[in-house]
Amino acid sequence: MVLTDVMFITERRAIVELAARHRVPAIYFDREFVDTGGLMFYGASLVDMYRRSATYVDRVLKGARPADLPIEQPTKFGLVINLKTAKALGLTIPPSLLARADQVME
Repeated sequence: MVLTDVMFITERRAIVELAARHRVPAIYFDREFVDTGGLMFYGASLVDMYRRSATYVDRVLKGARPADLPIEQPTKFGLVINLKTAKALGLTIPPSLLARADQVME
């Protein structure tokens, strides 16, 4: 599992290539890794988090004190699976997991 780090985002191509070369199945924190050829992404929806942050900006601009606003946790999560990478690694993804995925890349 590759965790969140700015360096990892910057070096995502190298990380995905290393995982493939060494035949290591990996799950990533950012969907861009799967777009680059990584196996799987599971994590909070950044689009939803950005949308939710707009409500905070709106409240602050209307006079609310930031310290008085509640802390919110992500509520929407995404699962993306790259079947081409799974096949290259010799993995069979269970149908139950494929059914739960928000997107399956062929």
